[in-house]
Amino acid sequence: MGIGLTIKTKNSCENTMVRMACCIFANQKKAMRTKTLKKNKINVVTLGCSKNVYDSEVLMGQLRANEKEVVHEEEGNVVVINTCGFIANAKEESVNTILEYVQKKEAGEVDKVFVTGCLSERYKPDLQKEIPDVDEYFGTSELPNLLKALGADYKHELIGERLITTPKNYAYLKIAEGCDRPCSFCAIPIMRGKHRSKKIEDLVTEAEKLAAKGVKELILIAQDLTYYGLDLYKKRNLAELLEALVKVEGIEWIRLHYAFPTGFPMDVLEVMKREPKVCNYLDIPLQHIADAILKSMRRGTTQAKTTKLLTAFRAAVPEMTIRTTLIVGYPGETEADFQTLKQWVEEMRFERLGCFTYSHEENTHAYTLEDDVPEEVKQQRANEIMEIQSQISWELNQQKIGQEFRCIIDRKEGNHFVGRTEFDSPDVDNEVLIDATKFYLKQGEFATIKITEAADFDLYGEPV
Repeated sequence: MGIGLTIKTKNSCENTMVRMACCIFANQKKAMRTKTLKKNKINVVTLGCSKNVYDSEVLMGQLRANEKEVVHEEEGNVVVINTCGFIANAKEESVNTILEYVQKKEAGEVDKVFVTGCLSERYKPDLQKEIPDVDEYFGTSELPNLLKALGADYKHELIGERLITTPKNYAYLKIAEGCDRPCSFCAIPIMRGKHRSKKIEDLVTEAEKLAAKGVKELILIAQDLTYYGLDLYKKRNLAELLEALVKVEGIEWIRLHYAFPTGFPMDVLEVMKREPKVCNYLDIPLQHIADAILKSMRRGTTQAKTTKLLTAFRAAVPEMTIRTTLIVGYPGETEADFQTLKQWVEEMRFERLGCFTYSHEENTHAYTLEDDVPEEVKQQRANEIMEIQSQISWELNQQKIGQEFRCIIDRKEGNHFVGRTEFDSPDVDNEVLIDATKFYLKQGEFATIKITEAADFDLYGEPV
């Protein structure tokens, strides 16, 4: 049963799956359960996107500053679940995780369960009603209250103090919160509020503290990077922020995630071309290209304008890698619209591309439209797009054989060291695999790798 159908914000919510699970757990309750007497260990469980990873790290940094014992996704008798509420699959994972820990609480394996994050922000009244055994629910902006419930005080002076959960060589740097864009399919403004930029000096301080811990790569994230500064400085100020961050000693790569195609500040490209620390990489979710769908999505652009923008990107920085994401199966998407999208993907030859099926989200503008594309058609269309992209990626990767790239070594996995070029972001892009039985590389350091083989989404190489 899809979670989008079971968690609703209407008065007559039909949370069948959650209710059934809660009834089962209620029947399994022990008459008495002895609370553990040991010192609390707080386990933070993170679900969802990189912005949630960042929020969890801030929470853990605050707890550590309060001298609390805190771990990330390990054993602990107090559990904080940082949830995602973006689309159906993410909501289902979040609800299932909450139910899993509620069951552990009833079995005496944990003492307390707290829930925070986007799902809790979006559906708090329903969650309180349907899963009452959670000790307390908190929204995305209630960190001080969550800390208080955990016996800690919110320390305002902790700019940049985080407990990093990523490999030590890279970290996410959230430069803004919230979003002012009116995209019809997106519930993020409901969960995260209006756009709020962080001050440049605070971000530089945070970057300096990360660098002192050994972080070499900053991945800049926000709901919309290109909106950065409009609220604080009355202008799009991403380029000025980059100019400040490249001066931070120890930071060697700065990567840009989640730009918006409308109103893109072109001076960012000048900084990218001039500053070697700014990776020749841009993540810019475009969502679709058929004009009728873009208009319904309220994206504020057209196929012609988008194509012109991407052409300008490649003219300004020819070596740039462009990553995008697309949505198929949006309400009203015809076969002709889909064919337009397919042809455009073939023509644009994106270096990196992901494709998702449309999720019908309540309280969004698109929810008023009929979700008229069958699930099997949505999935087939997504598969077709990824088949095209797989071939494009394979062809582009073949061109890399024999070339040498500066790579950061993220980890050792099985018999391989796993690294990335400046054209690849963690978790979502290509990886460079080096045989660990033949070569030794230091994790967290840079190495020059010569590519010897290439698959559609993996490269294989040897240190030079």
